[in-house]
Amino acid sequence: MACTAASNVGNGVEAAAAAEHLPVDSQDVQGAETTALLTDPGATTEFVANKMAKPSGPPVVKSVALADGRQMAALPSGPMGVPGIAVSAYQNAERILAEENTGCNMPWTMLAGIGRVESTHAYGKADADGNPLTAVYGPVLDGSLYGNHVIRDTDGGELDGLAGYDRAIGPMQFLPQTWKRYAADGNGDGIADPQNLFDAALTAGKYLCDGGLNMRDLAQQSKAILRYNNSMAYVANVMAWETSYSTGVAPRAGDLPRI
Repeated sequence: MACTAASNVGNGVEAAAAAEHLPVDSQDVQGAETTALLTDPGATTEFVANKMAKPSGPPVVKSVALADGRQMAALPSGPMGVPGIAVSAYQNAERILAEENTGCNMPWTMLAGIGRVESTHAYGKADADGNPLTAVYGPVLDGSLYGNHVIRDTDGGELDGLAGYDRAIGPMQFLPQTWKRYAADGNGDGIADPQNLFDAALTAGKYLCDGGLNMRDLAQQSKAILRYNNSMAYVANVMAWETSYSTGVAPRAGDLPRI
């Protein structure tokens, strides 16, 4: 879960082991991770470059209500079965960050590692615009779940749909207060929506790169990931999936310690 440095909240969305990770309120995604590799690695990058335009002015921060009956994106899957639309979002964020923050050196595979641990890439089901077919929410942070802090409402339910307490939102699992600070428009529609894969991936990249961190330095990469979840087991899981997506080789059970 992406949280402010002061609040590092344990993520109740994470399952006991990343290999079996499915977020709360999700539907089970069977077979989402396979050994299929992207037929044309440039296909998703080309799709993103043609579709995304850099907006002018700051984006509007909000969650957009989406119609039922939307269909999954038809892009080919990426490494280890990552949905093609998710790969597009992660690669789009990598491209934008390379232009806007040249010292960060953010690889798309690191964002994919976080997306895998946080929500299995929006439950493995998103439409052609990068919006999950089922909205992604974490547990209510009211202290009822062991290991989760109490975080009282900071957004009036504007982003997380709840009053009284906050909960993490979207495929990259941001707390509302953190989203409002780092919110980015990844798909050029003028809106920074935490549920949208393109917006969430770019915002996650901005959050991880903040403070001049360089992802090519493993110590700095670990420091960045700890911002998401103050747990070395969490860091190990994210890095294991990052390596898997880079190599096409599934992580071993020993690489995925219990979070």
